[in-house]
Amino acid sequence: MDITDKTFLHFLYSSSHTAKHYLPETMGAGVALFDYDNDGHLDVFLVNGAPIADPTPKGTIPQKSGPKYWNRLFHRKTDGTFEDVTEKAGLQGAGYGMGVAVGDYDNDGFEDLYVTAYGGNKLYHNNGDGTFKDVTDSAGVAGSGWSTSAAWIDLDNDGLLDLVVLRYVQYDFEDIFCGEHREGYRSYCHPDLFQPVVPLVYHNDGHGHFTEISKKTGISKPGKGLGIAIADYDHDGHPDIFVANDSMVEFLYHNNGDGTFEETGLISGAAVDADGRTFAGMGVAFDDYNNDGWPDIVVTDLANQRYALFQNTGTSTFNYASFNSGIANSTILHSGWGVAFLDYDNDGWKDLLIAQGHDLDTIELNYPNLRYHEPMLLLRNVGGKTFVDVSANSGAIFHQSWLGRGMATGDIDNDGRIDAVVTTNDGPAYVLRNETPTQNHWLTLKLIGHRSNRDAIGAEVRVMTAAGQQVATVSTCGSYLSSSDKRVHFGLGAESAAQSVEIRWPSGTKQILKNVAADQVLVVDEPNASTATPGK
Repeated sequence: MDITDKTFLHFLYSSSHTAKHYLPETMGAGVALFDYDNDGHLDVFLVNGAPIADPTPKGTIPQKSGPKYWNRLFHRKTDGTFEDVTEKAGLQGAGYGMGVAVGDYDNDGFEDLYVTAYGGNKLYHNNGDGTFKDVTDSAGVAGSGWSTSAAWIDLDNDGLLDLVVLRYVQYDFEDIFCGEHREGYRSYCHPDLFQPVVPLVYHNDGHGHFTEISKKTGISKPGKGLGIAIADYDHDGHPDIFVANDSMVEFLYHNNGDGTFEETGLISGAAVDADGRTFAGMGVAFDDYNNDGWPDIVVTDLANQRYALFQNTGTSTFNYASFNSGIANSTILHSGWGVAFLDYDNDGWKDLLIAQGHDLDTIELNYPNLRYHEPMLLLRNVGGKTFVDVSANSGAIFHQSWLGRGMATGDIDNDGRIDAVVTTNDGPAYVLRNETPTQNHWLTLKLIGHRSNRDAIGAEVRVMTAAGQQVATVSTCGSYLSSSDKRVHFGLGAESAAQSVEIRWPSGTKQILKNVAADQVLVVDEPNASTATPGK
């Protein structure tokens, strides 16, 4: 249910469309769901654009010119409504915003924000009193070029979160005419016209400073990165990184466990579709949808390409499963961006929620069967084997056509059902409350690291019930340009308790909780011992 107006979250993303059709206008921006003041309720941070002149001189870096273009922070009040606290927090921002990544980089117990943009990024330290401080320069993480999605992850397992920042293409507002030379047919240029660029990888040196180490880590292949997600795909105890690239091979960086990574996309089978073709990779989710214990990958792309589902075989390889799963037929005419594996009905199987809309405002002129504005898509997971489109029967929001872009997920009202906030290009943000009628049970875990990074990003959680196992990775990255609730959520179906919850912390510590009651948000602290099996 769309509860945007009821919650007073009023936001309008400004993309600054021009007659020149500059590529940044198509991208939209991200959203974060996180608890910045530790009151137990998720707050919302929204990234905004900046004015683009028509025409824009080559080499220009757009800058925000007033409140219309500010990024916005909305605090959730106890009555369920949101209040705009942007100015108090000091998060108005600068530049033409793109993405956001949430992580407690200094382990002080308060979530910090990294905001990407075209032309320069910002790191905001959470002061713990409702305000944030711009520490970009002292931290050394401003970057350059066109940054998109970013991920906080402890690359070398030293207990401090590092930062991986994707960049899109080499772009400078050069006036390139694309499309047909007739009125109304000028189009946005294809990314093939622009060169890829290497990502930025920042090692957290402690004491608030970072060092760029992309070459040292091996996370250094030139790409056209738009989406990033993490999970340990081969169960060697080290989280790996998937990068969704636009119209080139996708990247899968295998973590060697020594602070270095090896790109394995092609040899693992997660780089191209079943015909060996590339696609416009945009959003990504990296999670175990069939409950076999191995994380799988889904990547959204443009219409006529089909969303890509890569099923983990358990042998460090993936099968392209879009056809067998039903995803191909459900998505062939759609264009997707933000995406998440989430169990919307708490039946124990992770479903797919996707924000949609094409990037070309001329698409219907050339392809009358496709649409520029599109509704959200909800695909229900049936026993881990197939996905069925249940959008038509899942509420009014699935009958509204938007230019969907970023999407963050999390339980906004702590009722055990996962909600979402979705951004649209040159349009409002939407707060979507999950009101699925169900008697199914659930369990949400908030992990607090001590030897590991405090957010426990990279921890793997395995829940066992009489129905079988479920596995999830603690992370805030994924989707498209967005950052979701770090708490891990499990639907338990008819089970009123989990037989066991096994946590593999990033430090290597293994912790087992027995007979954990359902229908609660459980806070779990990392124990000191290398192996711990406390009862519950």
